[in-house]
Amino acid sequence: MFAKALPSCFTVGNLFLGIISILLAVHDSWKYAAIMVIIGMLLDGLDGRVARMLNTQSEFGKELDSLSDVISFGVAPAIIMYVSTFKYTGPEGWLVTAIFPICGALRLARFNVHPGEPGYFIGLPITAAGGILATMALYNVYVHNVYVWMAAMLFLSFLMVSQIKYPAFKKVAIPRSMIWIAPLFLLAVAVSALKYPYELPKVIFIPLALYALYGVKKGLERKRKEENEEPVEDLK
Repeated sequence: MFAKALPSCFTVGNLFLGIISILLAVHDSWKYAAIMVIIGMLLDGLDGRVARMLNTQSEFGKELDSLSDVISFGVAPAIIMYVSTFKYTGPEGWLVTAIFPICGALRLARFNVHPGEPGYFIGLPITAAGGILATMALYNVYVHNVYVWMAAMLFLSFLMVSQIKYPAFKKVAIPRSMIWIAPLFLLAVAVSALKYPYELPKVIFIPLALYALYGVKKGLERKRKEENEEPVEDLK
């Protein structure tokens, strides 16, 4: 019974952190709100793997995961960005803030219907997009032009609903013993994040941003290759 409920416990934990992230952001503690999103990413990465490891996958878990992801990686990062950067921009800030979770919801709905190709996601996963957005907010002290951040947020929104392929790492195996070590690992990350609320999220931003750009680069290379290939009819 416990094994069957364990993946859902991770998912609900992710949802809980997403709600806490929103509350922290609303109270201007958006730096700690970003940390909640990061920890939520770790929980989100565990629930599916644990379900497959224990052979407890279910439609209920799949739907719960999507609903949780909309909150934790769609709404929460958008609120973080609004509070930290767009608060005084007016209606354009509201619009950009709303577009991100909407695109995230569309991305998840499409994934539930058409998961994509084996080994690949179609469109940037909302988990990665939300992680990038939440941690990106910590860099707004270096760039003071709000429209640069709006453009970046819209670009992430576009990547989620795009046809760009991103490598999936679902097949990477995790030893069964790691299930019991996972809570300790999450606790260590949480303590580190609270001790270094600026440094850790900034470090997390880098691999996530590289992942997003990798998909764009590969997509452009694939398109260029297709354009350079001559149709068979032209060779006759």
